[in-house]
Amino acid sequence: MRLLVVEDEARMADALARGLQAEGFVVDVEPDGPGGLEAARFGGYDAVVLDVMLPGMSGYTVVRTLREEQNWVPVLMLTAKDGEYDEADGLDYGADDYLTKPFSFVVLLARLRAMLRREPAPRPAALRVGPLTLDPASRRVEREGAEVPLSRREFLVLEHLMRAHPAVVSKESLLDAIWGAPDEADANIVEVYVGYLRRKLGRERIETVRGVGYRLAS
Repeated sequence: MRLLVVEDEARMADALARGLQAEGFVVDVEPDGPGGLEAARFGGYDAVVLDVMLPGMSGYTVVRTLREEQNWVPVLMLTAKDGEYDEADGLDYGADDYLTKPFSFVVLLARLRAMLRREPAPRPAALRVGPLTLDPASRRVEREGAEVPLSRREFLVLEHLMRAHPAVVSKESLLDAIWGAPDEADANIVEVYVGYLRRKLGRERIETVRGVGYRLAS
């Protein structure tokens, strides 16, 4: 399999390339964002290992541009940042996985192999269902081209429903994903936020599937 490593720190890039080659991969290295973007566009790689902080263009911009161009090559992002919002940003821009430096090469290899076992799946920079468009990177939601202001948790509930569409999402799943506490006693908070969204987007946009959960209408 062919891998592209986009990393500007020469020692890190060399260590990654040698380690991956020892595992049987064919590896190319690009030292900056623009070069990495061009290589990922046209190189026919099976996966990309992409640093965030790059000369010329950030890794976030590289992966977002690829996704906007309908290029679904699997991307594993590397960064020295370790905040949960940095990780969320990488995934929202369209990355498939994320590792924080310093990391274990054994862990990187395992994550990379797991990523390669999955079929490349579309991870669009913007989600679209019916008249709704949601851009995770800019935290912007539009209905028929008009922006709809949402609170952070309203946005997260809608994003969860849009990513699952057309499947039904249970209250427990929403509670676990957004509040991190799947406590049955708190399930009413999900109903509250679904109510907020219905008032802003239209009641018809979110369907209640009795005894199961919620589904976003097409």
